[in-house]
Amino acid sequence: SAMESEEVLKVVFPLLEGVDLASCMGVCKQWNDIAKDDFFWKCQCAKRWPSICKQPNPPIKSYYKLYKSFHKRQQHKTLLPPRISFDDLEFFIDIWAENILLFSEVVPGSVLQSGFKCPPSGVSDLLKFHLEGSEYKMTFPVEPRFTIPAGQNQNVSVSVMVGRKDTNKVARIINKSMFDYIDRSSYRALAFEYLDISPGYPFLSGIRAWISLLFTEVGSEDVMDVFGIQMDFCDVANSKEEVLWLLDMLDWK
Repeated sequence: SAMESEEVLKVVFPLLEGVDLASCMGVCKQWNDIAKDDFFWKCQCAKRWPSICKQPNPPIKSYYKLYKSFHKRQQHKTLLPPRISFDDLEFFIDIWAENILLFSEVVPGSVLQSGFKCPPSGVSDLLKFHLEGSEYKMTFPVEPRFTIPAGQNQNVSVSVMVGRKDTNKVARIINKSMFDYIDRSSYRALAFEYLDISPGYPFLSGIRAWISLLFTEVGSEDVMDVFGIQMDFCDVANSKEEVLWLLDMLDWK
């Protein structure tokens, strides 16, 4: 009879693992009604966090909710929409070789965000693969292109500031960093800087901004022909939304 099977379920349910108990809820309405009983979920929580179950008035509304929220590590957090957009931003990029200014431009956020439609000819396959990859990197073509004699690349430095049109404030991303790492296999010269994060986020530190010069080699290996500039924050920010959140946390002055 239904009564007897109900008694059996009430004996079995506390012995199950949480995942199995959750699957039981999907079997039929009767099982669902029984398995929803918070007592069974208290048993689950007692296996995992016995101290939470010791208080007569626990700090939570339901043990089922507690278990569901914390029984496994959150994989993907849904971000709230960022408070700034690329249309609000402009990037001030200056590149020097010793005292010679090689490149100096104000790049609108929308341009930086849209990236390359198609890489120019002469680009190595590895770099092409990197540019077409799924990771979110902010890239823009350099027009007109500039060249760096290979022997000189130890002395090439970059500064990047970013301005916000919505607040008329400016933040620093890269402060005169040297392109001291040349990745010959993928034709990139890289520089990095630790971000200045606003004191409003006191525990965020050690986040690096990377900037790469994308180049092809002209005829000989002595000259780097720079056709693009790319900026990214490696694993910290991998989507447009994450990048905007990170920029919003900078120390704006």
